[in-house]
Amino acid sequence: MNAIEITPHDRFTRQRDLVPSDRLADVATTVIGVGAIGRQVALQLAAIGAPRIQLVDFDAVDVTNVTTQGYAAEDVDQPKVLATATAIRRLDASIQVATIQDRYRAKLEIGEAVFCCVDSISTRAAIWRSAANRCRFWVDGRMLGETIRILAASDTDTFARYANTLFAPADAQTGSCTSRSTIYAASIAAGLMVHQFTRWLRRLPVDCDTTLNLLAGECTVA
Repeated sequence: MNAIEITPHDRFTRQRDLVPSDRLADVATTVIGVGAIGRQVALQLAAIGAPRIQLVDFDAVDVTNVTTQGYAAEDVDQPKVLATATAIRRLDASIQVATIQDRYRAKLEIGEAVFCCVDSISTRAAIWRSAANRCRFWVDGRMLGETIRILAASDTDTFARYANTLFAPADAQTGSCTSRSTIYAASIAAGLMVHQFTRWLRRLPVDCDTTLNLLAGECTVA
């Protein structure tokens, strides 16, 4: 039997009608926070063919992250951005991966599409203040246990709507993604975020506010 030659573009065949490669090729993406949700976002972006991915995180891999965030055992004690960059390059060595082993800084150059995957409202608000006027697509993933909330924005109206979700930290739900999380909930959250990104790529309206409660089996989209 003759060996079948597979070209680099063959792996995108099944997604071609869902992820426009021409638009994707022109977009640089930034993932802020590569913990429970952010690592899954980064890997999914790599899998769909995002050509330029910037990773921002100051943290190192903890042993508990192997269970909840999908890191490998050999990644423990390594910077999360470097471990995630290595995983991305295993998927596709041609992807340009930029790693920022630090907290997000207001002067940092970012991509047109920003994926905010941080733990606290105050951190989200600080990032939003400096990034809102420098990106064209924004999506924020929030998760506590098995409750997921995805907020997306891609135009003037939806950007204004998102800003209203940045309530005072005192009003936030107690806990963080790192306090109660599972790999399956994080993967679902990441998938919903990347889905909003592909809607934007297809010039479809984004869903501004999606909440999914896995335990209750409830989903609301606004």
